[in-house]
Amino acid sequence: MKRRVMAGVLAAAMSVTLLAGCGGGASSGGTSGGSSALTQTESTAAAAEAEAPAQESGAKSSAMSKVVVNIWDSKQQKGIQTICDEWTATSGIPVSVEVVDWDNYWTLLEAGASGGEMPDVFWMHSNTAQMYMENDVLLDLTDYINNDDAIVEDNYYEGIWNLYQSSGKQYALPKDHDTIALLYNKAIFDKYGVDYPTDEWSWEDVRDAAAKITEAGAADGIYGYAGNTSNNQDFWYNIVYDYGAEIVTEDHKSTTIGSDQGKAAMEMVRQLLEVSAPQTTVAETGTDSLFKSGLVGMITQGSWMINTFYTSENASDYAWALLPYGDANGNGQCDDGERQSCYNGLGWAAAADVEDPAACYSLISYFCSEAGQKKQAELGVTMGGMEGISDAFASAFEGMDVSAFTRIEEEGKLYFRPYTRKTTVWEDAIQQDAFLPAWQNPADAATMAAGCDKAQQIITDAIAAE
Repeated sequence: MKRRVMAGVLAAAMSVTLLAGCGGGASSGGTSGGSSALTQTESTAAAAEAEAPAQESGAKSSAMSKVVVNIWDSKQQKGIQTICDEWTATSGIPVSVEVVDWDNYWTLLEAGASGGEMPDVFWMHSNTAQMYMENDVLLDLTDYINNDDAIVEDNYYEGIWNLYQSSGKQYALPKDHDTIALLYNKAIFDKYGVDYPTDEWSWEDVRDAAAKITEAGAADGIYGYAGNTSNNQDFWYNIVYDYGAEIVTEDHKSTTIGSDQGKAAMEMVRQLLEVSAPQTTVAETGTDSLFKSGLVGMITQGSWMINTFYTSENASDYAWALLPYGDANGNGQCDDGERQSCYNGLGWAAAADVEDPAACYSLISYFCSEAGQKKQAELGVTMGGMEGISDAFASAFEGMDVSAFTRIEEEGKLYFRPYTRKTTVWEDAIQQDAFLPAWQNPADAATMAAGCDKAQQIITDAIAAE
């Protein structure tokens, strides 16, 4: 029955535009076990079979002719297939990694949740995980994890691990984490005689540089900065946290967007939008396309998008800097808590009614083992969901320094992407009902302040209704 009810629940949720951030947090350690593909596959398969004796098939003798893995990012397909092939070499089970675009991905899972066909193994996202976990759509991994030495909770980013828990059960394992950095086009800065961004820049510095480029480049149709207000994770959420406010408090029970700190942060956002590409232009073209077309000097973007710019025709003109800080106390230096990057993280999950749960868990475990996570970083797929193994990621893009994404974990602070049980309810509402007038008319400071008050009420009411 829950699977049927799920169709209606997800249909409503999927009508809201979801953010396609790849997944995104901080300290040590390796796993015990998983030091080789052979050890990992045999260990997880044995653990799975021990915990599920009624299941006759395992990673070594499976009823499955192949495991179908669905993802939505084509840039990651090659690397993930390579990791799957390592697992296949010891399990004997072929894996097919199939890319489904973002919108159709969730349509497919929605159809599967209501009784249709689902992929065997797939990604989960913070916006939708709670609904899938609560409606018996995902395989419960708890017992498998408890019997798997390769998976130790303390080795993973806490926010991502906890995200995929419901009622004391674990429904997905952390695939990765992401951070945000500032991307700039050196050719544009050179053309208009503006100094390059540095790791010491504040948001005021970004604003001032953007203003110079926008003014000097007006005849050429060039803007200093472009930020998509719909892409909260890689843009304005970070400024809110830099100034000491929270979209959702750590206990997931409230918000401080309407506080003095929240209003100061959104005033900085407003000032930045005043000297940036208009939101109408951004909506039509997108920040990435504007940047790659040489029409914008700076954007902020997530680590999951590095390949897009690394493989661009003008990649030699591009450089990354640390995400700017918010000078909340006005002392001209970055103090503790004033440079914050949102992080998110995808989860590897399996369908609840998958033909061979043991085999699918074995693959998930290998993805999330120390060996699998290091391979993911080395291949430049993404940074890991396991802490302390992503250094190789910064060296995966020859000729382009992407260390800003890893250094921020030491030189700044990470906060987990804000979520509640029904994130999309309030997330869309604050975008459309609270801040849209300010996005469209950033010259009016009072409109932005009023938007903060309205957003405070919207989030508060939505949480109370959950």
